[in-house]
Amino acid sequence: MSSTEEHLYNVDLNWSEGRIGKLTAPGLEESIHVATPPEFPGGVEGIWSPEHLFVAAVSSCLMTSFLAVAEYSKFSFHDLKIEASGTMGKEDGKFRMTRVTLRPELFIHTEADSGKGLKLLEKAEHICLISRSINSEIVFEPKVTVVA
Repeated sequence: MSSTEEHLYNVDLNWSEGRIGKLTAPGLEESIHVATPPEFPGGVEGIWSPEHLFVAAVSSCLMTSFLAVAEYSKFSFHDLKIEASGTMGKEDGKFRMTRVTLRPELFIHTEADSGKGLKLLEKAEHICLISRSINSEIVFEPKVTVVA
């Protein structure tokens, strides 16, 4: 990708009621309801929050980056699961996402693939464009597991 190449992603948000809105995007069938998280005044339980979406963006970028490098490397694996958490804290009296912790677990077929699997997970974390676009600390705790 050249430095002058650009990609545009459009998202529309329509307020529904209270602290709830609905996200849609041209070309996507599914919509997502989003709301203030319950930790804040007027927050709503049981609905995705901007904070959830922030962590989800980092996590899903790691997944898609890994899938790309695994495919390019012709690396066969059984499964990939990623636990992710975001820590919000106050800095200079203002809330911000200070840290995102990623705990990917790669399930492989043979012990001989452990080193390569770990290397590809690390490469995926390194190339993830979302992680590179934010200033939150990224804590990366990968695990490779052999399945029978």
